[in-house]
Amino acid sequence: MKIDSEDLLQRFLRYVRIETRSDSNSESTPSTACQWDLLKVLAQELRDIGASDVELTPEGYVLATIPPTSAKPKVPTLAWFAHIDTATNLPGAAKPLVHRAYDGRPITLPDDPKQRLSVESTPFLREAIGHDLVTASGTTLLGADDKSGIAIVMAACRHLLQHPELPHGRLRICFNPDEEIARGMHDLNLAKLGADFGYTLDGEALGEINFETFSADSAVLEIEGVSAHPGWAKGTMVNALRLAGRFLAALPMDRAPETTADRQGFIHPVEFQGSAEHATVRMILRDFEIQGLERHRAELQRIVHELEASEPRACFTLTIREQYRNMRYWLENDMRPVDLAAEAVRRTGLTPTFQAIRGGTDGSNLTARGLLTPNLFTGMHEVHSQREWVSLNDMSKSAETLLKLAQLWEELS
Repeated sequence: MKIDSEDLLQRFLRYVRIETRSDSNSESTPSTACQWDLLKVLAQELRDIGASDVELTPEGYVLATIPPTSAKPKVPTLAWFAHIDTATNLPGAAKPLVHRAYDGRPITLPDDPKQRLSVESTPFLREAIGHDLVTASGTTLLGADDKSGIAIVMAACRHLLQHPELPHGRLRICFNPDEEIARGMHDLNLAKLGADFGYTLDGEALGEINFETFSADSAVLEIEGVSAHPGWAKGTMVNALRLAGRFLAALPMDRAPETTADRQGFIHPVEFQGSAEHATVRMILRDFEIQGLERHRAELQRIVHELEASEPRACFTLTIREQYRNMRYWLENDMRPVDLAAEAVRRTGLTPTFQAIRGGTDGSNLTARGLLTPNLFTGMHEVHSQREWVSLNDMSKSAETLLKLAQLWEELS
């Protein structure tokens, strides 16, 4: 059952060179035109390896089928998911660097020598000594989040198609856009997908399984000031930028990403733009429990009400929208997909670990919609930064876990 790790590596290197950064301010689907470039590549590669029912939908989903090899009539259909977009904060077209048999010495990224990885400062890097690692060159994301997941799914599919003697049920493949802006599954037709259970390949450490995520809301504050010529503005002008500054200063620092960890939630301003006449503050709210999100909402409303009272000539509009919810709320009622994932990890010779994600996956939305979808490890680390890296050895173990998982569902049917 050994995965072809060199084929896996070459696929990953192809994918990360393609720019696929998403854009939360776009109204299109996918949110950026560049995402179509990788979607088209993946659709063709699925055809090339022999997958069936390959389709690129108008909404930007690549769907495909790996036909069953089991004669059992009631094996559940599994869906494997990975997202093609990269985070919005940095360029996403990488110049990948392969570090064969990593020897434990510091890695300095050549395009920005300030970006440096070492076993002293980089979690998990010491455990990867001897592995083949991939980094970017220092000025972009690597894109392992989530192109490592894509490469892993492709490698597992290729292996199953090359080895029809391995018994498994019907598998559905889905590569999707816009996960990084919490829209990844908004337009996916679950009836068309036709799966009974799902797994996202969007996790980090070797052997890790996630069945709990943040619950998430977005918030936007619009502030309308009063315009006046600055030379004669006394008593007339109301500067929206100054009011936005007061709002930002009032946000509680004990509920910020930079001051919270573990199971603590936060309020995070992610974008601020405007002029003296109009200002916009965009935020994300995160907590593991709904009550925590409600507390964050109430805090924002309290600050806005105080600003309204202090400056009644301005107009404040606070809009809060649901993004996704903690998948634990549904999975704790049926832990079969989690339990079988843990057994699949054990069968690869690893010890499964369980970590609540301080973030979300497409599985959050899918699980809430009725398709129970925990998250599996890929071997990626330091995501959303120039120091992002991934272990090819761990990617191969993840692909092997998928193979074991497909066989486990067949065995127990």
